[in-house]
Amino acid sequence: MSDIEPVGLGFIAHQHEQTYAAALGPGPDDVVLFSEESRQGFDQAGGYWRRQVRRGDLEWLVLLRTVGAFGGEPCVVLDEDDDGLHIAYTGHSGLKAEALGYWMVDHGAYEVVVPHDEVHSIRVERIPISCQPTQGASVSGV
Repeated sequence: MSDIEPVGLGFIAHQHEQTYAAALGPGPDDVVLFSEESRQGFDQAGGYWRRQVRRGDLEWLVLLRTVGAFGGEPCVVLDEDDDGLHIAYTGHSGLKAEALGYWMVDHGAYEVVVPHDEVHSIRVERIPISCQPTQGASVSGV
């Protein structure tokens, strides 16, 4: 296994010289920023603070995901624990996924937990997400 720590999946966003964990929605051009400490403009929600912004208000938005290969086939790392890595198959053959020991969790979606050393070529991908307003987005109800 590589020296890269698997991080799972998640969005991060940059606004006003700060980087935040983020989530998309509720609308097509909305992003919710999360902070572990109180910040101006953020509302407390449980043990963290959150603020809903428009995508256009962000400097950048990125999807982070940890990917690798298991049994020669591509996968994404969903989680890590003492039992190993929880991975999802990202190839295009359900037959190959099942032959590798993945179980079907939904139509066309396969997951399995395997020992850390069985996942190779682990790397973190940064997939840029557009901060421009979505084409054709409108507010309904008028």
